[in-house]
Amino acid sequence: MPADILTPDIFNSQFSRDTVPALDVLRREGWTRFNELPLPQRTLQQWRFSNLDHIKPEGFVLPSAPPSPDVRAALLARSPFIGGSAAAFVFADGYLIEEQAIDKDLQARGVIFEPLAVAALKHPDLLRQHLLKSGAALGGEKFLALHQAYLGSGYFLYVPDGVEVSRPVVIYNWLAGSNAAVFPHALIVAGDNARINVVDFYLSADPAGAGFSSAAADIHAGAGAGVSRTVVQDWGTQVRSYQVDATHAGRDSAVTSVSVNLGAHRARFENTIRINGVGANVRVYGLTVADGEQEFDQRTLQIHNAGGAYSDLLFKNALLDRARTIFSGLIRVAPDAQKTDAYQANRNLLLSPDAEANSLPGLEIGANDVRCSHGATTGQLDDEELFYLLARGIPKEKASELLVFGFFEEIIGKTDDSELAGILRDFVRAKFTRRTKGAEDVLF
Repeated sequence: MPADILTPDIFNSQFSRDTVPALDVLRREGWTRFNELPLPQRTLQQWRFSNLDHIKPEGFVLPSAPPSPDVRAALLARSPFIGGSAAAFVFADGYLIEEQAIDKDLQARGVIFEPLAVAALKHPDLLRQHLLKSGAALGGEKFLALHQAYLGSGYFLYVPDGVEVSRPVVIYNWLAGSNAAVFPHALIVAGDNARINVVDFYLSADPAGAGFSSAAADIHAGAGAGVSRTVVQDWGTQVRSYQVDATHAGRDSAVTSVSVNLGAHRARFENTIRINGVGANVRVYGLTVADGEQEFDQRTLQIHNAGGAYSDLLFKNALLDRARTIFSGLIRVAPDAQKTDAYQANRNLLLSPDAEANSLPGLEIGANDVRCSHGATTGQLDDEELFYLLARGIPKEKASELLVFGFFEEIIGKTDDSELAGILRDFVRAKFTRRTKGAEDVLF
């Protein structure tokens, strides 16, 4: 059997490349926990409807060097949206290959934007307070443990109290090597009344390439802070992807997340949102296009620990061919979280008779003075809307495309950056352009 990320030798090999005391303890704890935890079973509610074939992440290798100069140049050419940003990192196979440092005036005001391994050496106390403090609450414990075992790639973004970073911070994570495994981590900490906008890309050099990603994000918003994060996931069609995110919202904070999910063969996304402060406002929006044999498994948990706070979650999925989606969401309101205002919705658009969308929204209410609702819908393109466009001379292909993009526009419109919104539309349009022949016949 070839050496891969599940072998002790490969796990230990990372310590010869970089020894970071603040991370090494976490790595060894993660490795022990990964080997102790069993693989998920479909009998578990948190894995209901999931396809667990080939779930064991074996056969993937830990890249031992960054890509060649030619590959690096090609990837940088495909990493736009850097010139107008406040700062940017480009990672390839877990290695930092390009850096646009944070502005000096922001550095002077205490803003930190550094690779995670560098930050662990320079700011160990800050990391100790915020890194991987939440665990996985939605079933992904084993994959989060593997992520922790190989912790090192990714970034730390810290914005002190009262500081605003007006332009976006952009991060690219590329899979370039054959059967490569990557473990990117996003650690975002916004102090009281701080402001930050982050854009994360997860992409493959080869659209048909195989690989493995176990990613995680920790987002901490202090009192009155504003945090906006946009995520584009467009891994290659043979990538297995696991993402475990944890969001903490303080008093009167405003946190907005917009995710566009397009790539991977199997992609599981978990997001646990802890609303810990009165007056917090958290909005989580997702857009997914699934075709071929893709499966997108979406699990969310909105925990209202403080009263007088608001959360809104909307996930929209469009499915072609034999694609599958699973949405399982829960709003949990603590007994003393009165005046909670929380919403959750999943909307599915079936563009093929063979596609399958599963929705499991839920409520767990401990308080008696709340406004909470949840719901899910599944349907096809509206015949009357399609007829309306055809009657005005619009070709069927274009008319169908307009309706699909109209379905998605509610999500794309949640970003207040027109340039970024255009980039999101381009990614979605590219996904439909490269769809399989079977999907093309069904959609148009």
